[in-house]
Amino acid sequence: MNDYEQNYEDFISTVSHELRTPLTSIRGFSQTMLASWDKLDDDSKKKFLKIIEEQSNRLIKLVENMLSITKLHSVNENFIYKETDIKPVINTVVSIVKSQYKDKIFDIDIKRDTPTILVDRDRFQQIMTNLIENAAKYSDENSTVYITSGFCNNCEFVSIKVTDTGLGICESDYEKIFEKFSRIDNPLTRKVQGSGLGLYITKSLTEKMGGKISVKSEGNKTTFEVQFPVCNIEVQARSKCRR
Repeated sequence: MNDYEQNYEDFISTVSHELRTPLTSIRGFSQTMLASWDKLDDDSKKKFLKIIEEQSNRLIKLVENMLSITKLHSVNENFIYKETDIKPVINTVVSIVKSQYKDKIFDIDIKRDTPTILVDRDRFQQIMTNLIENAAKYSDENSTVYITSGFCNNCEFVSIKVTDTGLGICESDYEKIFEKFSRIDNPLTRKVQGSGLGLYITKSLTEKMGGKISVKSEGNKTTFEVQFPVCNIEVQARSKCRR
């Protein structure tokens, strides 16, 4: 068996396992409710329905990630590059994530003079959703997620940082967390469900659009940084950039 076949088998095996877990939960609690509806009190019914909803959302997220990975490896995938203002995109993402993580505070500090960037807007929103959602998911209760912007590389790139306070990430795991199906093992990640695909997709999309991604963790403070090319007049002329 060559490396490609082995990787493919590992991929199918992991996906099958990830799909089986939420499907088993959905089927199990649905069967319990159908068989014992009259015997269950309202609190139990609400609890079981909440579990079914959570596992359904987990399943949808996993399928979306699988489709994203399929597209990443497709030679026909097209990126539509446009001049993009990062602030409205981030505001949209935060409003969506905030509805899921009501105990978190989101502090957005996008500098007024931050220039537009040259990206595929939909992919950029997917990247920011993954980073901000991860920050909320893996940070302490009632904590603050910080989203800031800045400049780097002689102002040719816009830097966006997403910072949270949780258990932190060991430096030895910096590269590992961007690998497919990889999740670091600590008390918090054991409690939070995930497929280990979000950061792999985020890194792949960022690099495909000429950007960079990195992580730095000190104590319980973790910062993910993405950098994207500035869409200035020269770039617009060269790349036919348009709104």
